[in-house]
Amino acid sequence: MDTLKKIASFQIDHTRLTPGMYTSRVDGDVVTYDLRFVRPNTPPYLETAAMHTIEHLFATYVRSSEHSGGVVYFGPMGCRTGFYFLTRGLSPETAIGLTKDALAFIAGFEGEIPGATEKECGNFREHDLPAARKYAAGMVQVLEDWSPIRLDYPA
Repeated sequence: MDTLKKIASFQIDHTRLTPGMYTSRVDGDVVTYDLRFVRPNTPPYLETAAMHTIEHLFATYVRSSEHSGGVVYFGPMGCRTGFYFLTRGLSPETAIGLTKDALAFIAGFEGEIPGATEKECGNFREHDLPAARKYAAGMVQVLEDWSPIRLDYPA
């Protein structure tokens, strides 16, 4: 391989990006949403254990919802500033609503974290429900009035 391509997510101006939900890319019928919890390059970043818990709860919630057939993937960004949410066949309004519902679910969640046993998870000891709840509650506020018109990255 002679040249590495510059991927789309590295072409976003991270100096202008604030917490919110953005359309990262569209590949055929799959839409990747950038669910940004933290302003890039502005510590503190999301704690790993809390991100792990958010991943388990968000993924379980959306895959248990009436829109589960349109859920492709939910997972963390390596930079620890947010998550990617991939959908297929869901309108932007539905994806935003489902995201808000999942975050509200996490913010109020009590009990055993789904899939957090040694048999089910590759790092089952590293979870932080109180921090996950705090981060999710903050994003509920950020996305309170979010609409499809706000899905574009800041110019």
